[in-house]
Amino acid sequence: MPLTRGRIGGYDSERMAFGFTMMNGDQEIECQISDAAMDELAGTRGTPSMARQAQFVALRDAVERIASDIFESGPMVRGATVRIFTKHIPKQES
Repeated sequence: MPLTRGRIGGYDSERMAFGFTMMNGDQEIECQISDAAMDELAGTRGTPSMARQAQFVALRDAVERIASDIFESGPMVRGATVRIFTKHIPKQES
């Protein structure tokens, strides 16, 4: 069963990642997408940290689909964070 939309967390400047949650039934799953992965998904580079929330909102459906796919692809340790990196972003056809 795919994860469903949770809440927007916010930008973590130490991890250089944007946090959000997804729901697995009534269980909240912590998720993060790295700056590089979000820029890769957007087809851009070097987005300022203060613009990350707007970027996340614009890409939210795609980001959440990737997080759900990662969660479903293998056993997750209870309480583990689903982390999205550039390797998880589908490559664009040239």
